[in-house]
Amino acid sequence: MSTQGHRIEIKHGTEHVRVVVNGQVLAESRRSLLLFETGCPVRYYLPPEDVRTDLLTPSATHTVCPFKGTASYWSFEQGPEDLVWAYPEPHAEVAEIKDHLCFYEVQLG
Repeated sequence: MSTQGHRIEIKHGTEHVRVVVNGQVLAESRRSLLLFETGCPVRYYLPPEDVRTDLLTPSATHTVCPFKGTASYWSFEQGPEDLVWAYPEPHAEVAEIKDHLCFYEVQLG
C-alpha cells in the first residue's frame, strides 16, 4: 500500500519472536507478520494464539491511524500500561493484521 509518499508493506516472518516483560514471557511466535511503514520501525504483529492474552487487561486507550485504522490497547498487570495493541477492524489495505497483537519491544532469535 502506498499513499502520498506513505508506504506500508506486510511480510510473513519466519524468525523466532519472543516478548518478555519483567521476567514473564508474554509471547513467542514463528508466525509473525512484519509491518514495514514509512517513518516507523519494523513492527511484529503476532497471532493471538501465540500471545499470553490471559496476562493482559484491555485498556481504555484507542488511537487512530489514517493508514491502518483504530487500534485497541492492552496493559500487562506487572508492567507498562498500553504495552500491546491490535487493529480489530483494520483498513482493507492492511486487513492481514486483523486481530494480530503488536508489542513495542520484541526479541529475535
